[in-house]
Amino acid sequence: MQTQYDIVIVGGGGSGLAAAVSAAENGASILLLEKQDELGGTTGIAVGSFTANRTRMQAREGIVDSIDDHQEDAGRFPDPEIESCNNDALRRFFLSHSADTLHWLMEMGLHFHGPSPEPPNRVPRMHNVVPGAKAYIATLQRRFVRDGGTIVCSAAVEKLISANDRVSGVVANIMGSTMRFEARRGVVLAAGDYANSSSLIREHKGDRYGAIEGINPRATGDGHRLAQSVGARLVNMDVTYGPEIRFVPPKGRTFNQLLPVSGPLAKLVGAAAGLAPKFLIDAMIRRLLVTWQHPEDALLDDGAILINAKAERFCDETVWPDREIAIADQPDKVCYILLDESLIERYSKWPHFISTAPKIAYAYVDDYLKLRPDVAISGSLESVASRRGLDGASMRRTVDASNEERDRKLASERWVLLGPAKAYFTTTEGGAAINEQFQVLDADDKPIAGLYAIGQNGLGGQILWGHGLHIAWAMTSGRLVGKQLS
Repeated sequence: MQTQYDIVIVGGGGSGLAAAVSAAENGASILLLEKQDELGGTTGIAVGSFTANRTRMQAREGIVDSIDDHQEDAGRFPDPEIESCNNDALRRFFLSHSADTLHWLMEMGLHFHGPSPEPPNRVPRMHNVVPGAKAYIATLQRRFVRDGGTIVCSAAVEKLISANDRVSGVVANIMGSTMRFEARRGVVLAAGDYANSSSLIREHKGDRYGAIEGINPRATGDGHRLAQSVGARLVNMDVTYGPEIRFVPPKGRTFNQLLPVSGPLAKLVGAAAGLAPKFLIDAMIRRLLVTWQHPEDALLDDGAILINAKAERFCDETVWPDREIAIADQPDKVCYILLDESLIERYSKWPHFISTAPKIAYAYVDDYLKLRPDVAISGSLESVASRRGLDGASMRRTVDASNEERDRKLASERWVLLGPAKAYFTTTEGGAAINEQFQVLDADDKPIAGLYAIGQNGLGGQILWGHGLHIAWAMTSGRLVGKQLS
């Protein structure tokens, strides 16, 4: 195997593949190393939204947008305390390049539906890739291989090599064998976030959060550790999206994952997205909602109770994040949400929904019963308990005890039990400090020669809350660093 390349990229998710394609199409020799046995990362399991301003799709809809407006609106998603941590200059730099990245992806053959609204964005900016985020991975992988790039999976990078005050390569474990690879122009860290790294979460958020899992079990902060090992300054490591309650993902591949992401059928699906009636698009997005979106807090505020695998109530359901911390301490870290007849009726029609992509689609009780029978069942109290392996008598005692303790009484002949669910961190906002050339900075804000970070490894202090900004940053930072280094 060749051991010298212009660029070595650590991580085969969205940002790493975007960097690989961008550099390869400009003539550089690239090695992409992915620790898992397949490409994808967190991008590969996402919904796939890409939020950008001044796009061709906006122009076709007559939408007038600007970088300044988008910068202001992006700052309205987090609460003021979190937003005060944002690197304003870097986020504005990113947003100024987002449209060019979207167009670059479209020119590769990717198709998008939208733009769709998402308050507090003042105009529609969210572009949803069709049929889902796997299309990013398949398209970028195909283009990278076509351009002569090298991909090695099951390749865990264990160490950065430094020589003469410069990062010059990596040491990787490839299926049990240790190999060294030299990077003549630079090493790019693109290894994802640390949402499932108990040690990093404990170190930066505190021990009480250490048992909470990441939505992507493979997001273990490897790139952050590598950057730190050569003196990188990490910023915003205590800022996370979540914890929040989410239903466990379905087993096997979902409907959207079965749709074609390349070839003639993919082009047909993409073309159809622009012509399909709204109800059909809503139906597709609703499938994504019941798979990946969290149940609304209002469901618990209105009286639904949380129970564990012993059919016991274990927390005050209305207090965040204490309830999520408590969920992670339950047997198997799972919980269930119990709804009585009045809650079933309330959450069966607008304006009360279980989950949503704002102003795009809404999922109600019947949607979950129809589309996610693995996490939604209906029947008598004893019936829903037994079908989830819970003790019916214990469930009845729990409901009776809850009715004695709370003003909101649960009463019903028909019940809905949602779950299993867990407490998850969705993403983490901590990353290496970088400049606008994606160079990793040390404690004195000086570049570490030869080392670059993108995507979640190189957030650089940005707060990117709201749908579609993380993927847009992953693709944009990858495109720009690849262009710069090639």
